Amino acid sequence: MSDEIVPVASGFVAGFGDLTLPAALGPDNDQVVLFSEMELPGFEAAAGYWRRVVPRSEVEWLVLIRTVGAFGGEPCIVLDEDDDGLHIAYTGHSGMKAEALGYWMVDHGAYEVVVPREEVFSIRIERIPVP
Repeated sequence: MSDEIVPVASGFVAGFGDLTLPAALGPDNDQVVLFSEMELPGFEAAAGYWRRVVPRSEVEWLVLIRTVGAFGGEPCIVLDEDDDGLHIAYTGHSGMKAEALGYWMVDHGAYEVVVPREEVFSIRIERIPVP
């Protein structure tokens, strides 16, 4: 994996005015929660950060950001990175392939494993637009 690409946690990011902010969906279907590390107009304090719930129509754009790659020739998503390597989840369609690659089942149809960083290839950051 290139040192230029640093794995990031998956999450939503929104364009709100001139700002790009971490975001979450909800609490209602047509709402977005915006987060900030500093106080902004209209934001309320919440356990070490600031938050504001806005209608989806007030957000200029919304994307899901995730780090993806390939392990053993099969697609994966990077969940985390630590001293032991990359914690990845299998995103292919064969549980048998996942198990053959050393993934363990964490839930029905969901497989994860921790592998050395250099064993994950084609790592890239995806920005998936949320309509």
